[in-house]
Amino acid sequence: METTVLNEDDGITLEAIDEQAERVKAVVSQIRGTMLAPDSRKQPPTFSSGDLAELTGWDKSKVLTRIKKGDLPVGTLSPSGARREFTLGEARHWVRVAREGDLRPAGTTAVTVCIGNFKGGVSKTTTAATVAQGLSLAGHRVLLIDCDPQGSLTTLFGILPDSEVEIGDTVLPLFKGEQADVSYAIRQTYWDGIDLVAAAPFLFGAEFTLPARQMANPNFEFWKVLDLGLDAAREEYDFIIIDTPPALSYTTINALMAADGIVMPLPPNALDFASSAQFWDLFSDLTNSLIRQRGGTKKFSFIDVLPTKVESTDQTGLMVKKWMATAYADKLVQVEIPKTAAANTSSAEFGTVYDRVANASARTFKRATEAYDRLVDLIEDQGQLFWTRQLDQLRGAVR
Repeated sequence: METTVLNEDDGITLEAIDEQAERVKAVVSQIRGTMLAPDSRKQPPTFSSGDLAELTGWDKSKVLTRIKKGDLPVGTLSPSGARREFTLGEARHWVRVAREGDLRPAGTTAVTVCIGNFKGGVSKTTTAATVAQGLSLAGHRVLLIDCDPQGSLTTLFGILPDSEVEIGDTVLPLFKGEQADVSYAIRQTYWDGIDLVAAAPFLFGAEFTLPARQMANPNFEFWKVLDLGLDAAREEYDFIIIDTPPALSYTTINALMAADGIVMPLPPNALDFASSAQFWDLFSDLTNSLIRQRGGTKKFSFIDVLPTKVESTDQTGLMVKKWMATAYADKLVQVEIPKTAAANTSSAEFGTVYDRVANASARTFKRATEAYDRLVDLIEDQGQLFWTRQLDQLRGAVR
């Protein structure tokens, strides 16, 4: 490919931007060959007997007893016979047996969680992916919906948005009214227990499609499209997690209106904190004009403001965390996601801390995973409370 050489005063032409785009795509494709592997090459972690004990909450002797009994997957012995390894699917089988009483009860539906923030770079996509993986390791079935046209969540799961995602793999046909629910777009991922509705740049078309439908039909409620489109999936999954673009767009409004709970990742940074105030202010205005003025209502089961990229030695960050505590009160969760070398290494290798990236030290890896384990526990607890309320409502309706 020939490169256009510009004199200093010529400026940057659209043709030069085209060339830049092609160069970047070529580099990403090259990186993909070694790090961003497609489903056939990207591998989930494996687990030892000790890992099973930790995941199930059983002591090691009980795990060994059940292996000998053979009523659960027995894994594969290493050639030396010194180590027994279990696939992710096998480990999740064990967990679902051990935690049967903690999983979604019959008669209830999935908890839908929207991960939202105006700002980019706040760990929104990483939070969505990591929480999904953590919930799957707790035995739950998870559906991820990537609503960000950048497709970062799709990329984390080994799928290249520019070349491996078609319109029919995204929520765009749903938004156009061509499909009634998202089942047409659901695909399996390399991670057992997590399915995905992908995203790609053409998803920007939703920002034209939805208002056009609203203008053509004043009775059309554009903000309900995704909510209605998830009804069938809510019967199949335990948790549905939606990653949103860093803007209060038509797509983001759909995600928020479909959600039972909202998680806002928020670094303790003054600019990010100020941006979060704008998010809630605009969200309040929109819900007032779209819903309350029409006699409707919307209730969320929980709203979590999650401190991310926290550095314990950052004095400015400590001050901002005090502002966050004053502003958000009980909505500020008592879990902080630290800025760690393990998280940075995982991100550089297109993964999360649960992908068990080998280059991170054991200490920093444990620090990062412990924080996400606590976050997953919190969201699971909130989900169980959601299911309990659903069951109470069902019992009340029977009476």
